[in-house]
Amino acid sequence: MGRLAFILVIVGALNWLLVGLFQWDMVSAIFGGDATRESSIVSRIIYSLVGLAGIYSIKYLFEDRAPVRQTE
Repeated sequence: MGRLAFILVIVGALNWLLVGLFQWDMVSAIFGGDATRESSIVSRIIYSLVGLAGIYSIKYLFEDRAPVRQTE
């Protein structure tokens, strides 16, 4: 589940990069619709999944990681 959330967060970050640099929405271009006006249902599902993945990923900010033990 964590890996899928991470992939969706990356997709969302890349999409925002493209919107910021080129004013081009990759998700809307692939799945139809326009983020500023009418979006297709598939685009809205993708946006929702990316948002949920971002919320899920917040838990990793507060997760303690054990140090990696090196074996010789």
